[in-house]
Amino acid sequence: MEPFVRNAKDQQPERLELAPWANIFPGISAGFTGRSGGVSEPPYDALNLALHVGDDPQHVLENRRRLAEALGFAPEAWTCGEQVHANAVAVVRAEDRGKGYLDRSSAFQETDGLVTNVPGVLLTSFYADCVPLYFADPVRGVVGLAHAGWKGTVRLIAAEMIQTMEREFGSQRSEIRAAIGPSIGECCYEVDEVVMEKVREALPGEEQHYASASPRAGKTMLNLKEMNRIIMIKAGILPTHIECTTWCTSCHPEYFYSYRAQNGVTGRMASWIGIKER
Repeated sequence: MEPFVRNAKDQQPERLELAPWANIFPGISAGFTGRSGGVSEPPYDALNLALHVGDDPQHVLENRRRLAEALGFAPEAWTCGEQVHANAVAVVRAEDRGKGYLDRSSAFQETDGLVTNVPGVLLTSFYADCVPLYFADPVRGVVGLAHAGWKGTVRLIAAEMIQTMEREFGSQRSEIRAAIGPSIGECCYEVDEVVMEKVREALPGEEQHYASASPRAGKTMLNLKEMNRIIMIKAGILPTHIECTTWCTSCHPEYFYSYRAQNGVTGRMASWIGIKER
């Protein structure tokens, strides 16, 4: 069953909520946005949530406010990083709440992973085909996000997130839950041999599970979702503790922004995760 359930209401930010986790972690909110229910104008229409794509910053801030309030968080809870397709993970403390909400300069710099145990903090990251990764330790009250394009994937950001949760919060790998959200699928993600060399170095001997032949010579269809699932399992996450979406962002331009499908000029969806204050 698809774990990311679409929730589209008139005039509200479109969202796909990670439904199964509501039953294992009271107070958690986690999911992925669509592209409707915001104020951005074309080509960013309508719920662009990123400040780095050329959209009017005031439109982006209004979109962020709308999403946070729809999720039951204060807008000032919005916390994010400046993503660079690497594997750095920041631990978000109470005093870090709101970093990156109003401007890029205040965000965690050169950071693609965020993890916290502080209620009332809304962790977010941004996408237009890359893979959103979600982590939760319901025993110790820890949640995290990671942004995994192909570069972050081969740098094993999923494993880095798990190690950070273990080191900083005492999380047990057998108790961590993980999820893989909407992103470009193997059906649409064609890469060249330069990328595949890096992929094989990261996951040697597993190519049959995450790659297939492309109709074009010298190209390969790459399944980043499956790559990240394999990395999570190798890092100690139980396969039964991993949720994985079937949504492809490139196949559904009516719901999602896609960097590839829209030739690089487009808005960004956001992943989010947070623990609501009681």
